[in-house]
Amino acid sequence: MSVLHVKDAGPMMTVQDLGRAGLSRFGVSGAGPMDTPSLRIANRLVGNAETDAGLEFAQVGGTFVVDTPVRIAVTGAAVGMTIDGKPLHAWESHHLLPGQTLRIGAVINAVWGYLAISGGIDTPPVLGARTTHLRTGLGGLDGRRLAAGDRLPLGTGSSAPLLAMRQPLARPRGPFRIVPGPQAGHFDAAAWKLFLEEPFRIATHRDRMAQMLDGPAISAFAGHDIISDGTVAGSIQVPSSGRPIVLMAERQTTGGYPKIATVATIDLPRLAQAMTGSSVRFRVVSRDEAEDLLMDQSRALTSALAGLEEKRETTGIKETTAMSGRSNA
Repeated sequence: MSVLHVKDAGPMMTVQDLGRAGLSRFGVSGAGPMDTPSLRIANRLVGNAETDAGLEFAQVGGTFVVDTPVRIAVTGAAVGMTIDGKPLHAWESHHLLPGQTLRIGAVINAVWGYLAISGGIDTPPVLGARTTHLRTGLGGLDGRRLAAGDRLPLGTGSSAPLLAMRQPLARPRGPFRIVPGPQAGHFDAAAWKLFLEEPFRIATHRDRMAQMLDGPAISAFAGHDIISDGTVAGSIQVPSSGRPIVLMAERQTTGGYPKIATVATIDLPRLAQAMTGSSVRFRVVSRDEAEDLLMDQSRALTSALAGLEEKRETTGIKETTAMSGRSNA
């Protein structure tokens, strides 16, 4: 069995795949990556299925060795990384051989990074997925963060070339799009004016479950306590403090605070990657517009993945050629 040896692990490093679908009605959070497109791209760069498990980390990666040859790729943002001290680029795949040391340093101008290894992380599936849900201890490696000394089983990788994504998927810009939430009517015109016209900032209180926002206090004239009902990724709850809380990948499945809005799925990865202290503004869109935006992004990601470029080395000089029959991103 091929093994990935963790010599050192940065904060919040966990095993993640695309999550547990269809179990919210049983109280099981979907979890999955904070930045889904980045994990999908990392897997494709090393020849994996997009549903394979990789590693997610916050701020800083770690140090790794393997006992069999593999391909690796790091995505999410620009990341300082080396193999045996040789600098490497993110958003492309590289060979990692037994005896070599992969070091992944700081994520630059973002929060979350992703490491994919050919064959995928092969920990036992729990409720149909390998994804880690830290608060309930489900999945991944014993349901916990990774630490120095951990050994992760790897699946069998297929033969594939080294690939590069020369033009990473463009992130949306401007205000974060939101759809009015199920308790939008709990907030009067004055509260909505504050929510849409004043800036907020990403607070230091943030993790895989939720991100708190600092800014003007938002008051619900109908009260800040409701009969608990369902939540989704991107739900914006407003407790009695008036500080909005955006629920993220590892959210609880129900909540008892009114939800003023839901962040459009297309903008959730961008919000997850926004650095602490970053300014946040919101703009209302319709549900239909949010769905159209997501479909447009899905088509753009499909096109970008089809345009991955094959890396090859000839006479010691690395060249890049477009993969046969595929168009550039």
